[in-house]
Amino acid sequence: MGKPRIIYMDHSATTYTKKDVVDAMLPYFTAHFGNPSSIYSIARESKQAIDAARGQVAKALGAQPDEIYFTSGGSESDNWAIKGVAYANRKRGNHIITTKIEHHAVLHTCQFLEKEGFTVTYLPVDQFGVIDPSDLEKAITEKTILISIMYANNEIGTIEPIQELAAIAKKHNVYFHTDAVQAIGNIPIDVKAQNIDLLSLSAHKFYGPKGVGALYIRNGVRIENLIHGGGQERKKRAGTENIAGIVGCGKAIELATADIPGHNSRIQAMRDRLIRGILEKIPHARLNGHPTKRLPGNLNISFEFIEGESMLLWLDDEGICASTGSACTSGSLEPSHVLLATGLPVEISHGSLRLTLGDVNTEEDIDVVLEVLPKVVSKLRDMSPLYQKEAKERGCNV
Repeated sequence: MGKPRIIYMDHSATTYTKKDVVDAMLPYFTAHFGNPSSIYSIARESKQAIDAARGQVAKALGAQPDEIYFTSGGSESDNWAIKGVAYANRKRGNHIITTKIEHHAVLHTCQFLEKEGFTVTYLPVDQFGVIDPSDLEKAITEKTILISIMYANNEIGTIEPIQELAAIAKKHNVYFHTDAVQAIGNIPIDVKAQNIDLLSLSAHKFYGPKGVGALYIRNGVRIENLIHGGGQERKKRAGTENIAGIVGCGKAIELATADIPGHNSRIQAMRDRLIRGILEKIPHARLNGHPTKRLPGNLNISFEFIEGESMLLWLDDEGICASTGSACTSGSLEPSHVLLATGLPVEISHGSLRLTLGDVNTEEDIDVVLEVLPKVVSKLRDMSPLYQKEAKERGCNV
């Protein structure tokens, strides 16, 4: 027997790079390779390409081109936004507000700043992973200089009330940053209308290349540089520009934001069918995250009595690429901090599976997963002492 065909359902981890994006990038590896800091013609071609990409990103966000700074990706953008604002405004205050469900690029940066003398408030979430705006307002003090709240959660897909949260920040004259890495291409964004001061994005989440991203910094925001050296990126971010990557980022965001409603309707229909099928076919399963205010391709489901890592291995044998709600696959035995923040018990958190759909997925993929996953869960439960104990106590099959 040959290997099963690959069914890729881990688009929140990364997407492939679309052909149109690759085609746009290729000339900047060969014919148009000039260093944009030089003054001869092939260097000017590189600079013009960067300027064009900057315009594409700005248009997608409702920003001005001179408010877009290219970076190596979402983690650098998050670090720059948080550390940069913290260091530039520490005379004004030393208090930062974020949430318990942020990406580690935000959480670990905030923890680092706590060692530097800053204080950080980590806001709780409800059972669906949603921030209560009243909790944010209560947490603001006269020393608060930055609020950093992700637009949409990478694990459970919950979309936060960003416009309302940013309005509270504006009312109190506090900078507002959002990690929008998962939101680009899934949610229309207008940084001006939404009162967003800083926004992080990463190209490989919306069918662009890896290793490139951007940080939107509203004109007037006081921020220190993260990387020092030459005068690139208008003296804000040193280092010779990744021209091909930047071109790819610009093309990818242009494609990703061209028809968000049309993209979402197809992906969401498949996602909803998959959720219904899983919950109908597999007992003792629950959907994590908000039932409706969630990313169109995201479903995160917990299965009692089994471990998520085992599911991943068995699914991989069937050609299905997914991820787990637990961090065990990255070398940690701790369950997902996001799921724990929603109040999910540790033992159930360990049995979570994240499937994230994208442009490559088809209705046939959904059929295969709905056939394979129930069998995988059943086999794992048959080997689970916890499951057998539960069955014995109930005196029936569970």
